[in-house]
Amino acid sequence: MIEELRELVEKKAYKEFREYAMEENEADIAEVLEEMPEAELLTFFRILPKDKAADVFAYLPIDVQQHMIVTFTLGEAAGIIENLSFDDAADLMDEMPANVVTRLLANTSPQTRSTINALLKYPDSSAGSLMTTEYEGLKEGMKVSQAIEKIRNDGIDKETINVCYVLDAARKLKGTVTLRSLLLADPDTLVGDIMTEHVISVNTLDDQEDVARDFQHYDFSAMPVVDSEKRLVGIITVDDIVDIMQQEATEDIEKMAAIRPTDMPYSKTGVFETYKKRIPWLLLLMISATFTGMIIGYFESALDKMIVLSTFIPMLMDTGGNAGSQASVSIIRALSLEEIEFSDLFKTIWKEMRVSFLIGTTLAATNFIKLILIDQVNVSVALVVCLTLVVTVFVAKIVGCSLPMIAKKIGFDPAVMASPFITTIVDALSLVIYFNFATFILGLGT
Repeated sequence: MIEELRELVEKKAYKEFREYAMEENEADIAEVLEEMPEAELLTFFRILPKDKAADVFAYLPIDVQQHMIVTFTLGEAAGIIENLSFDDAADLMDEMPANVVTRLLANTSPQTRSTINALLKYPDSSAGSLMTTEYEGLKEGMKVSQAIEKIRNDGIDKETINVCYVLDAARKLKGTVTLRSLLLADPDTLVGDIMTEHVISVNTLDDQEDVARDFQHYDFSAMPVVDSEKRLVGIITVDDIVDIMQQEATEDIEKMAAIRPTDMPYSKTGVFETYKKRIPWLLLLMISATFTGMIIGYFESALDKMIVLSTFIPMLMDTGGNAGSQASVSIIRALSLEEIEFSDLFKTIWKEMRVSFLIGTTLAATNFIKLILIDQVNVSVALVVCLTLVVTVFVAKIVGCSLPMIAKKIGFDPAVMASPFITTIVDALSLVIYFNFATFILGLGT
């Protein structure tokens, strides 16, 4: 399907492309258009019928949308905006310079202009900034037959009609009714008699991450959005939530890898922009890692007396870092899913203590056999290394599970307390533990 579209593009078969595209999915057409050079992209886009073009436009990446909008005439751009759903149009306007937005909105209808301006007033990452005002509203006193007729008349312009929202005269949300319920009910039944009165909704100022969790928890396809007076102002649909979940997951992954989050895809991020996102944490971690060097320098005399000890430093540091990372990643994920909270700190630490004992003893026992049989070190050195393993894993697990929980409690993103940061801390601690065991058991002074 996509390959056929690509072949028509290569042949510059404009008429065939238009006819073929009419029957194809908008997302597939957008994928083909995105790969084209800028001049050809505009040419092929312009030959699409107006309604189809707007649907395809909604699937294009935001940077491509911006380029197209500023390239189009004001009339063309306004036509695209008029045919976009209000939430998609607001997302586009939010990413563009204010002077461009002003010119574009001046060429749209008063209703479109008013609605988009209202959506743009909500804070970024809030439920209000995600919602669309294109929902189907019904009244309690309507008969089912009247409700179905209303849906027939204006449902084509709504984001979804699978769930309709029952409102009173003040537009306060009273309940919901599904299209299925309407179709199966007696035509003379009142909508208020078949609606579901217990309605789950979100507030316009709720954070998008909380909204995404509500979608996941209740398994909704659409969620009503109300203002502070419980009046229905819009709905959020699951397609927008899928995008939000992807953004939030990407942001957490980047933070856990010590990268400042970015909204741009990797393939579209320039070299210098990528550099700016990565260098701050690397500089901080490099500076903090100097403590590791200071610890080794402090115990230099002990290493001089028994050079074999230096052989096991990388293994101990890596094991400790890996153990801490395992704990931190598990806790960060549990925090993001609200499976645990700060009040569970001591319960979590107790669990990780028991896990660390099992892991540490297993690693130490395995390593002890390896040290004696393969490395052929003496029992005292093997004991130092294995005791260090047990304690290092123990400390790493405690640090790895507690830091993300403490970070969230004081208002930081737990993802910041992930692998690189925790590894740096555990590296230093593992060396202190190692050299203190070596000093005590082997009698090495500093």
